[in-house]
Amino acid sequence: MKYLWALFLPVLIVAGSCEKKIDFDLKESEPKLVVEATIENDRPPVVILSRSLNYFSTIDPQVLATSFVHDAQVFVSNGLNTQKLKEYSYNVNNYKLYYYSIDSTNLSSAFTGELNKQYSLRIVNQGEEYTSTASIPRISKKVDSVWWKQAPANEDTNKVIALVRATDPAGFGDYVRYFTKRNKEPFYPAFNSVFDDLIIDGTSYELQIDPGVDRNAERKEEEHFFDRGDTVVFKLANINKTTFDFWRTMEYSYASIGNPFATPVKVLGNISNGALGYFGGYASQYHTLVIPR
Repeated sequence: MKYLWALFLPVLIVAGSCEKKIDFDLKESEPKLVVEATIENDRPPVVILSRSLNYFSTIDPQVLATSFVHDAQVFVSNGLNTQKLKEYSYNVNNYKLYYYSIDSTNLSSAFTGELNKQYSLRIVNQGEEYTSTASIPRISKKVDSVWWKQAPANEDTNKVIALVRATDPAGFGDYVRYFTKRNKEPFYPAFNSVFDDLIIDGTSYELQIDPGVDRNAERKEEEHFFDRGDTVVFKLANINKTTFDFWRTMEYSYASIGNPFATPVKVLGNISNGALGYFGGYASQYHTLVIPR
């Protein structure tokens, strides 16, 4: 995954009927390490490393493919075992994408995520060291049921909405992020995927589930709906406040891109030494919804 990190400052000067041309000398910024590291219950850690691009860089698949960081030393520890991760690649549309995970040829120190545990991350790259910690919380907010019904006020009878009923335990501080997987698609997070419990604390409630969004594809009006015949897997992950704050500020940044009147937002990461990104833990539960034709 690739992030563009920059501050856009619009300046409007109005003086009577006069206009003044203002030229900005935009400097090239030094690339920074961008980290997307996750660990989930019953799954191994996954770390994606790349380099940031300048705000006005021309972005295409080739540029993104060459932004990955290779040959870094990446270590994840659960307090008892420390495993050195191995770099892997896979092909998407004739481009190679890269990530680090457990070394399948050396499983002596390998482990998967566990509920209610803390983990540490250490990355060494080009003589610099970066660290972070993450925790997988317990599964506190639970899904009671998932179902579908005809999309209201929609002429297309093929469109349906998915709904979830969940229970939030009493006491503030339960944070979640959700994803959906439709048919053979991968899991995608919703455009607004993270939520706290300030309003629904201690209650059972029903909400519509929007399909996850591929942010590399053009958005469509129908993204609030699923189709008859879809098989949908709903993934609800309990997260801690650090992961919540990262995605809350990141998604606010996504939403404000291209809006010169939006308030600048600082994305709240948790990687040391000036790196961008986050290390997050996910306590996940899965529910499958089969929508008949």
